Amino acid sequence: MNFYLLTAGIIAVITAVGHFTYGRTHYLKPVLDADFDAGAKAVMHCLFHYVSVFLVLSSLVLLSCGFEAISPMQSFGVLLFIALNFVLFAIWQIYIGFMSDLEAPLKRLFQWMFFVLLAGFTLAGALCN
Repeated sequence: MNFYLLTAGIIAVITAVGHFTYGRTHYLKPVLDADFDAGAKAVMHCLFHYVSVFLVLSSLVLLSCGFEAISPMQSFGVLLFIALNFVLFAIWQIYIGFMSDLEAPLKRLFQWMFFVLLAGFTLAGALCN
């Protein structure tokens, strides 16, 4: 059992649940209710669900690897891919937050904390196999 990957998997599940609950009500619904181009709304709706799929699949892979249902040799590449995605999500969210007009961008765009934790535990789990 790989406790780093189990921790990453649990954080990924929490992130996915937060995405489907908090994210849906506080980010997706206001965008869909806003008065702007229908095409842009449809793209934002699609992007929300693209992220949903990535979060669910990442959660499943991390938990599977944590419980060693997938051999470390076969999982190494996909774990690095997942870690890289989450670290890039965090970097871009922090960058965009500081480039925007938001007050306290690290607090308002708090998801970067989950992404950093996910990337760190995933990388630690991949390297400790």
